[in-house]
Amino acid sequence: MTEVISHLSQGELEVTGRLVDASNATLYAQCTLDESSMAVIYKPVAGERPLWDFTDGNLAQREYAAYVISEMGEFHVVPPTVLRDGPFGIGMVQQWIDIDESIDLAQFYRTDSPQLRKMALFDAVINNTDRKIGHLLPITSDRVLGCDHGVTFHEEDKLRTVLWQWADKPLSDLEIEQLTALELAIKGSNEELLALITENELNALLARINSLLQSGTFPSPSDEWPAVPWPPF
Repeated sequence: MTEVISHLSQGELEVTGRLVDASNATLYAQCTLDESSMAVIYKPVAGERPLWDFTDGNLAQREYAAYVISEMGEFHVVPPTVLRDGPFGIGMVQQWIDIDESIDLAQFYRTDSPQLRKMALFDAVINNTDRKIGHLLPITSDRVLGCDHGVTFHEEDKLRTVLWQWADKPLSDLEIEQLTALELAIKGSNEELLALITENELNALLARINSLLQSGTFPSPSDEWPAVPWPPF
């Protein structure tokens, strides 16, 4: 993992394409270091579309913050991600993930896969407002990553996801231990996180973790806003 992060941080970026279905500028690129090339996704801040409920020019930082929390909380569900300069300015650079195309996502996302359960808990922690089916990256049925974490960490509860299989289900002892350790780790990393999200959002992050620990259950869909993103894929 350290070698991948070093490659993403130090390699030379060459943009070779664009994902045209993405709402923000999402560029496909090659990141070359010492004659070794890695396929990556590059999302420059300059290509972000303004959103009414999120700070302008901050989606790349949220993508990186999601990676930080994924690693800090030992979820390991976000591909290696860095913030760095590139051909179109500062942005998020993330390792491209080749998925197992034999897996039918339209069926898989409905299963009780432990990997999807881990993703559902991670999304509850980061307050993901946009967990679509197409944002799931199954490498195998036993290894699933997720992408597109720009609209996360809002201080208001805005969880929107297709992964509601575990709504109101009890957290396991291991999940409670995981969240307890994450809460402590976040409190010791305030400075790093405050460079990425606001103080109110950091406090809300801790409050969500505390709420999960207090309830001992996965969250349930809200009746105050759509619980599933649209379109769901």
